[in-house]
Amino acid sequence: MNKLVELFFTFSRIGALTFGGGYAMLPMLQREVVEKKSWATEAELMDWYAVGQCTPGVIAVNTATFVGRKEKGTLGALFATAGVVFPSFVIILLIAALLTGFADNIYVKSAFAGIRVCVCVLILNAVIKLSKKAVTDAFTLIILLAVWVASFFLKASPVLTVVISAALGVLIQSFKRRRGK
Repeated sequence: MNKLVELFFTFSRIGALTFGGGYAMLPMLQREVVEKKSWATEAELMDWYAVGQCTPGVIAVNTATFVGRKEKGTLGALFATAGVVFPSFVIILLIAALLTGFADNIYVKSAFAGIRVCVCVLILNAVIKLSKKAVTDAFTLIILLAVWVASFFLKASPVLTVVISAALGVLIQSFKRRRGK
């Protein structure tokens, strides 16, 4: 039971202290899940991000579910997921009740403009940190650049880019193994 409570409160803290959505949570998830709690490795977390990106739902919620499942099975998944969602639910409920009267306020609009810029930087930091771990050779660099071009310029589907990247990863590893023999 202690581990379930720990999962709930750890993910509640992540949910309450991270603003800007799922991607903005990535640095805090990495710090809490990998560095502090050792509930996952960097590689597992990156895999969960990838799967979370191409499945329905918020990436942080999907990741919390994976972590909870790994630690304490289905109950762990429920507690971690409830933990990450609970603060947002309460905060959104309060904001929805209050914001309608302040939505056109110049200070509220200005605050949101500043928050948007901050969230962009937080996401960029997470991308740079993850890229350093993910790009390990020329092949993975090529995949990174190809996915960036496909996503940014061609507006390719995230699901399609993940599936193609997975297939390329398998092909590259097969080629490397054959070449090494």
